[in-house]
Amino acid sequence: MSKPIWFYHPQDNELLNNDERMSKKPSFKELLNGDQPVLIDFYATWCGPCMTMNPVLKEVAGKVAGKAKIIKIDVDKYAKMSADMGVMGVPTFMIFKNGKKLWHEAGTKTVTQLTDEILNHA
Repeated sequence: MSKPIWFYHPQDNELLNNDERMSKKPSFKELLNGDQPVLIDFYATWCGPCMTMNPVLKEVAGKVAGKAKIIKIDVDKYAKMSADMGVMGVPTFMIFKNGKKLWHEAGTKTVTQLTDEILNHA
């Protein structure tokens, strides 16, 4: 059984839209198999470029509210899962929808880059 992995640190809670703050959070597998795109940000707390992505992701979350979900995964806390998913460096972004990986790219991104990529798969 997979663990719900919506929040890894208190600040991650802010990245989720109000309609997504529910009492029963879906499991990771349920999120990836859903019909809405899910942007995953694989990051590390010691990674400077990863930390610069936090305000970018907050802005993206506002632009894709109701059309996509955004979650963050700490690669140090979930090292095996990150490796199994093909994460070679941080930050790494992936978009999943209906159980399929639709996009995978490493490096920092702009609000426009992430928003466009998510909406292309909405």
